[in-house]
Amino acid sequence: MRIDSFLKEEIKQVVKESKRNNSKEPKEEKNKQRSAEELAKQHKAISVAEFFEKNRHLLGFDNNRKALLTTVKEAVDNSLDACEEARILPEIYVELIDMGNNRFRVIVEDNGPGIVKQNIPFVFGKLLYGSKFHRLKQSRGQQGIGISAAVLYSQLTTGRATKVMSRTGKDKPAHLYELRINTLKNEPEILKEEIIEWEKEHGTRIELDLVGSYYRGAQSVDEYIKQTSIVNPHATFIYVTPDGEQRIYARVSETLPKEPKEIKPHPYGLEIGTLVKMLKLTKEKTILSFLKKEFSRVSDKVAKEILEKASVAPNEKPSQITREQAERIIDAISKTKILPPPLDCLSEIGEELIKKGLMKEVNAEFYEAVTRKPSVYKGYPFIIEAGIAYGGELPKDSPANVMRFANKIPLLYQAGSCAFTKTVIAMDWKKYGLNQPKGALPVGPLVILVHIASVWVPYTNEAKEAVANYPEIIKEVKLALQEVGRKLGKYLSKKRNVESEIKKRGYIEKYIPHISFAVKDILDLDESMKLELETKLKQILEHVRGKIEKVGFDKESNKEFDEEFKLKVHSHGIVDEIYLDEVDENESKG
Repeated sequence: MRIDSFLKEEIKQVVKESKRNNSKEPKEEKNKQRSAEELAKQHKAISVAEFFEKNRHLLGFDNNRKALLTTVKEAVDNSLDACEEARILPEIYVELIDMGNNRFRVIVEDNGPGIVKQNIPFVFGKLLYGSKFHRLKQSRGQQGIGISAAVLYSQLTTGRATKVMSRTGKDKPAHLYELRINTLKNEPEILKEEIIEWEKEHGTRIELDLVGSYYRGAQSVDEYIKQTSIVNPHATFIYVTPDGEQRIYARVSETLPKEPKEIKPHPYGLEIGTLVKMLKLTKEKTILSFLKKEFSRVSDKVAKEILEKASVAPNEKPSQITREQAERIIDAISKTKILPPPLDCLSEIGEELIKKGLMKEVNAEFYEAVTRKPSVYKGYPFIIEAGIAYGGELPKDSPANVMRFANKIPLLYQAGSCAFTKTVIAMDWKKYGLNQPKGALPVGPLVILVHIASVWVPYTNEAKEAVANYPEIIKEVKLALQEVGRKLGKYLSKKRNVESEIKKRGYIEKYIPHISFAVKDILDLDESMKLELETKLKQILEHVRGKIEKVGFDKESNKEFDEEFKLKVHSHGIVDEIYLDEVDENESKG
């Protein structure tokens, strides 16, 4: 009986639990399959602004310190490009204002040509908008991302709109915009638009607030401005730090760099997908005219030779070229001798200006620079330049300071993954008279500058922080460093010889007074005759051993370097014109 009653109670509990479960919606089975139609509901397109909103580290905004530097860098690069394209000697003003709580206001103003009214919102408020992506011509910007990415970072971290002022001419109005980026559409949102009074005849000014961190030293805004002034000796920079300290980096050249010209792509390095795309888009009627008109260095003779090797009829329509034929054309191009691409698309710094730029910012005793002949990688022309500053006020027991540049832009991050740094470390600097630990940079009072000028720099990432390891580039960097290294080695050898000669002469000169004193006693000479004898012996010594050439550091010999001129205390504000020869007068006026 007890068992029966117990079972009855258990059955009642099970029935109750079953009713309770049946009253609820059935639970979804863990392993239940979902249809493709259900999964398709989750698919949607994203804009490029949305992508970089979540992946801002790809553009150099992965920490507060780097974000501040990247913002200044993108704005200054745009200003330099605009001034040079308009053939205007750049005068660029940069100011950082510390607003507390890791917030900074970045102000960059230039004297460039300005931006036409209808383009202002798109230049600053739309990612991948610009004029440089589709052209093969040396420039700092390439993708149309930089400054709009800074605007995006600004609104993400502070929620504030970006202010842009621009004027295109003395007789034209100045326009002020306050804008944001609609990340869902990758389109600018204009919050304010008006015509304002602005004393500047032409130029652009941008103000944006962002979360950042300011530090001095390496990988800082300070270092970026300094290095930018070295490789852009035709530009003047006025930089105001968050501490209110004004630094002036005056131009040392009144001549603008050679203006690079746009070129067409070179057949070498062409890939099958690119060729197929070009064949579909071309307006040329025949494949022969396509090769002649769409590529550089392809003459009528070269085009016919390529088509003959590819077994393609010259009058074939480009739109009717099959993938198989395109592959044969690619193969034929690699087997055809074609002249290197034209070099007027490049604008190197030049040996003299590299030395002047180094002398302006580094007080050393020896300077040397070299500009290599142009070379080509994947059909893209490039030039490698290298410079060296040695001795003087540089630290003697530290590793060499390697300054890396691409199209006159300082590369301050990812040094270890950069082809330039790897090549410097791989060099044998001991044979040039320097100390070098195994697998490391040379040690001593040394600055090494490496610059690549190209229509398309092969950066390792979108943030443009390091140059990729192309064999052609590494070879040219090594040859340039070897050339300046040999000249440094000769200087150091000469310096050692001079020091040895001075030491030997010191030994001889030490005994000249004793010799003259002994001769005076032997010949009973008076004091004046003794002094005359000392002078004669010194003259004989110099005549026999030769005149000592002055070698070494003379702090006053570098006329380009003026530390006092660079650092001026300045309250936050705009400086439109700087008269470099009247700085003291301007400073006394406040």
